[in-house]
Order: sequence, then structure tokens, then C-alpha cells
Amino acid sequence: MTHHNPGTLYVVATPIGNLDDLSPRAARVLAEVSRIAAEDTRHSARLLAHLGVNTPMLSLHEHNEARRVDTLDAYLEAGENIALISDAGTPLICDPGFVLVRELRLRGRHVVALPGPCALVTALSGAGLPTDRFTFGGFLPAKPGARRQALEEWQAREETLVFYESPHRIVHTLEALHEQMPERSVVLARELTKTFETFLQGTPEELLAQLADDPNQARGEFVVMLAGAPPVTQSEHQDISADQLMKVLLDEGVGVKQGAAIVARMLGGRKQEWYARLQAIKTEH
Repeated sequence: MTHHNPGTLYVVATPIGNLDDLSPRAARVLAEVSRIAAEDTRHSARLLAHLGVNTPMLSLHEHNEARRVDTLDAYLEAGENIALISDAGTPLICDPGFVLVRELRLRGRHVVALPGPCALVTALSGAGLPTDRFTFGGFLPAKPGARRQALEEWQAREETLVFYESPHRIVHTLEALHEQMPERSVVLARELTKTFETFLQGTPEELLAQLADDPNQARGEFVVMLAGAPPVTQSEHQDISADQLMKVLLDEGVGVKQGAAIVARMLGGRKQEWYARLQAIKTEH
């Protein structure tokens, strides 16, 4: 009986704009694997044509990913090596691939991730905001109420906050930031590694004005980066009462749940108790 070794799944980061950013290792893997699982085969065909690579492709996107697991696992069992790519950047980072990688690892398959282009890291590297700690929130919710609630939950975080945003929602997101964090410094990175790459910095209001003056600045995919909330020391809140703090939070539009978390963090105590007190103050008003 002939024995063979199962194949390897290679997670391959591809360029987010400039095709020269594809590493020699990534190009070699794409040429040598038996097949490529691509988010959009038509889109990725242009990259492969640029490389002169004819590796067969099959689609793997958010709507069929779970169904593809068994198929790709069978190819690996047969000894084939497979590359996973998304339309641009690093797979799994706001792109398909998580379900596949998780399931294949649970089945004991060999998964190798190749480092490469990622809009998140590229933007942070050039923004001039603190990078010793940051939180990536993916895409903010599309609906205004859900977006407002999400920002409320991030509002008190002291580390740099990073989000992805689409061109048709960037103005709405800046308006929400102006409403909830008007003094916060924001950096917008757009069209990274492409001809019209731009970094814009200012308060949400200042950025809205720049986009209004030059509508071209609202085009392209965005990475939105916010400076973290200033740290609150004990001495800064000793002179205000808990009731004053809670009333200010409610007056500023902070939700009861998020307000309870902020007060508990600043003054100690249980969030449930602060939640009840905030709810009572809100009801009185």
C-alpha cells in the first residue's frame, strides 16, 4: 500500500493595491500549490495573470465557506497543497477564512500563514498614533442606532481604536464620531499603497469639512483610527460625586449600560448597582 502525507493549507496575504507588495514566497506558493481557494475568482484571476500563474481556483466566500470545508479537507487528505487568498490583504482579517482554518485545525490539518499586506497594520504604521496598544473593531454597524451603541462601548477605551469603513458610510461614521467624541483626534487612511493614498488627520468636524471641500477624499476604502480616551487618574475624579458623574454621562448621550461600565471603572463598585442608579436618574429626567 502506498502511503502519502496530507497536504498543507497556506494562508496567503495578497496586495491591497500595489502588486509589487506580493512577496517572492507568496508568489512561489501560489504557483506551486495544486489549487487556490479565492474569495472572488474573477478578481484574483487578474493577480494570477500578472504573475503568469495558471493554478486552478475555486471560490470560497462568506456564503459558501462552511460548505467548502469538506471539499478542501478531501483535497488535503489526498496530498494536495492549497492556498487561501482573499480579494486583497490578509485572509480572515475582515475577510473569509476563519471557518475554514478553524475547522481544518480541529481536524489536525497543517496550516501555514504567510505574512504580508494588511490594511490595518499599514495604516497604523503611518498614522502617528500610539501603537503600543490598539483595538481593532472591524467594520462599524451600518445602522445608525447600532453604530451609536458600538461607539458608546468603545468610547472610554484608552488605547488607539481602529475600524474599517466603506466610502458610502465614511461621512455617517464621522458624523457619529462628531456627535459622541467631538474632541477626539482621528486619522483616516484611504487608498493605501495605491496612486491616491492619503492620510487625513483632525477632529471629526475638521475631517467632515475636508471631505465636503474635496469629495474625492470620500472615495476608496478607509481605515479609521481614533486616539484613545485620555487616562483618568484618581485625583481627576475625586472632586465630583457619583451622581454628578452619572448625570454628565447621561447628558452627553452615553447609554445606561456603557455609563455603568464607565462609573464602575472610575469609582469602583459593581456595574449592576451603577446600572440601577443610572436607570433611576434617567427615569427621573
